Amino acid sequence: MPRKKSVVTENSEQEALVPDEAGGAEDGQSTGEGMLPETVPGGEVAGDVPPGGDFPAAEDGPFPGADDASLDSQPQEGSGMESDDPEYGALLQELGETGHADGGGDEPLALDPPPGDEQSGGTPSGLEDGEPVQPRRTRERPRQMGNADRAAPAPDPRRDRVLTIEARDEVQTAEEQEAVIWHEIQNAHWTRRILTGTLDGVERTESGLTVAVVNYKGFRVAIPVKEMLLFSGRLPSGAEFQELMSRMRGILTARLGSEIDFIVKGHENKSRSVVASRKDAMYLKRQIFYLDTDELGRPMIREGRVVQARVVAVAEKVIRVEVFGVECAIVARGLSRSWVGNAAEEYHVGQRILVRVQKIIGSTVDDLSITADVQSVSPSAASDNLKKCVRQGRYAGRVTDARGGVMYVRLNNGVNAIAHSCYDRRTPGKGDDVSFSVTRLDMEQGVAVGIITRIIKQNL
Repeated sequence: MPRKKSVVTENSEQEALVPDEAGGAEDGQSTGEGMLPETVPGGEVAGDVPPGGDFPAAEDGPFPGADDASLDSQPQEGSGMESDDPEYGALLQELGETGHADGGGDEPLALDPPPGDEQSGGTPSGLEDGEPVQPRRTRERPRQMGNADRAAPAPDPRRDRVLTIEARDEVQTAEEQEAVIWHEIQNAHWTRRILTGTLDGVERTESGLTVAVVNYKGFRVAIPVKEMLLFSGRLPSGAEFQELMSRMRGILTARLGSEIDFIVKGHENKSRSVVASRKDAMYLKRQIFYLDTDELGRPMIREGRVVQARVVAVAEKVIRVEVFGVECAIVARGLSRSWVGNAAEEYHVGQRILVRVQKIIGSTVDDLSITADVQSVSPSAASDNLKKCVRQGRYAGRVTDARGGVMYVRLNNGVNAIAHSCYDRRTPGKGDDVSFSVTRLDMEQGVAVGIITRIIKQNL
C-alpha cells in the first residue's frame, strides 16, 4: 500500500505591516533646484517606448524580453527561481545567464545507499517478477569479540567546528556567513520585509536595461531604473526617451554611496541573483510613517517633528534628503543661518542628519511630498551672534557668494557680513579669504555691513 507524503511549510514572522500595494503609480518626488529633474521632459506619450532600450516597446512591463516568447522560457517549478511576476523572472534569468551572480548555489546532496543495498529497487537475479524473496540464512562461526570489534562511538559534530582561541567560543566560516545572509534575503522576499543596502554601481544589461546595483552584505541586488522612483509621469518616446535615460543615469551616478531601501521581488538560488524594487519600499514606509496613525490618532511623522534623514545627493547650493520614504530638496538658506558657500564642504552622500518636517502635502502614497529644513533644528539668535562684532572692527572671513556687486562674507567668528565695496585693486571672488571692516550692525537682518579692505588669499 503506497505511503502518503506530507508537506510541512514554515512561515516566517513579518516584521512590518504590509498595506495594499499602490495601483501601479510611477510618480516620484519633485527634484531639487538646479540639481535633479523635476518633471519628465517630453509631455504626452505618443505610441510605444522604443524597443531595445531600458524599457520594452509594450506597456505591459518595465523589462525587455518580457514578451510571450520569454515568458514561455521561464524556469519551471524546482529550478530554484522565485519571483513575484514574470517580468522580474525575465531579469533574473538574464542576470543568471550573464554571470552576474555572487557564487554557485548549494549542490543537492547525494546520499549513498546503505551497505548491502546497492541494487535497491531491482529484482534479485534468478527470481521472476512477483515471486516472494526468501530470507537468506547464513551460519556465522562463533568467535570471541575483541576491543577492535566493539562499536565505535558516534562522531561528535562539535569536533568539526573551527577551533577557537577562547574556550566555548564559536566563529562562522565565510561559507556559513554567506548561507545565513542568503537565507535572510529569502525570508525578506517571502515576508516583504524592507532591506537596506548601499548604491554601488549603475550598469546596463545585454538587453539594454539600466539597473542600479545595490550591495547588501556582499550580495548584488539589481533594481531597474523604473523602480528607483526618480521621475514622475509616463515615459516619453524617441529622442526624449534617450535623453531621459541619460539624465537618470547621471542622477544615479551622483547618488553612488547612498543608502537605499528596497523590497526583494525575486531571487534565484543557483546563481544567487536578486532583483528588487525601491519604489515598493518607499511606498510602504510612507504608509507606515505618514498615513497610519497611532492610538492617539496621530501619524508618526507630522508637521514640526524633528526626524533623521539620509543625504542622497549633494550640489553646491542644495542637498537632497530622503525622509522615511519621501525625498525633498533643501536649499542653502534652509541648511544654516550662516552663509553657505558650498554645501559639499559640510554634507556628503550617505550622511545622516537631523531635519525638521515643515509641511506635508498629499494623502496617498503616490502623491505625498514634504518640505524640510536643517537650520531650525539648532536655532541661534542672530542678534546675539552680532555681539561678537563691534563697529570699526576688522575681522577675517571668506567670501561665500557674489551677486549683483554685493559680496557675501562669512566671518571666522560665525557672523554673516555684506560688503558693497573693496579697497583691494583685485576683485574678490567666491572662496577668497578677505579682511573685513565693520561699518554698521543691522540688528533686524542679523548681518554686519562693511567693506573688504584687502584680499588675504585668493582661491582660484
